Amino acid sequence: MTFLLNLFASPACDRMRTALARWAPLPIRLIVGYGFLAHGLAKIFRGPDIFAGILGAINVPMPHMMSWLTIVIEVVGGIAVIVGAFVPLVSIPMAVVLLVAMFTVHFQYGFSSIKLLAITAAGAQFGPPGYETDLLYLAGLLALVMGGSGPLAFDNLFGRAYRRPVPA
Repeated sequence: MTFLLNLFASPACDRMRTALARWAPLPIRLIVGYGFLAHGLAKIFRGPDIFAGILGAINVPMPHMMSWLTIVIEVVGGIAVIVGAFVPLVSIPMAVVLLVAMFTVHFQYGFSSIKLLAITAAGAQFGPPGYETDLLYLAGLLALVMGGSGPLAFDNLFGRAYRRPVPA
C-alpha cells in the first residue's frame, strides 16, 4: 500500500498528471455536447408539436415557440460544445434550459435520476427522474466555462480574439 501511495506522489506521476490535465475538458465537452444534441434531435424526430404539447401541459407560455427555441438551443448548443466553439456564450441559454427543466419537471421527483421501481418479465421499470442529471450537465457547462474548452477546440484555433489569457 505504501508503494502505491509513494508512486502516486512521485514527481514522475505529477508530471504525467500535469500533462494529462489539459485534456480533462475534452471528455466533458463531448458528453455534455452530445447529451444536448441527442435531446434536441429526439424532440425533432418525435415532432416539435409533441414537445409543445408537453410544455403546454406544464403551463409554459407560448409552448410552440418555446418548443422550437429549446430545440434550437439544444441542437446548436450541443454542436457548439462538441466542437468547442463559443462555449461561454452558448452555455448561458443551455443553462437556462436545464434550470427550467429542473424546476418545472424534475425537482418534484427528488435528487436521484434513477428510481428502480420493479423488475418484471419485461425488464426494469423506472420512475420519473429527479434533478441529478440536470445538475451534472450544469456542472459540466460550468467546468468548461471556468476552465476552458481544452484541446481540439474551435475556440483555440480561431477564437483567440474573444478569450482572455489565463494567468499561470
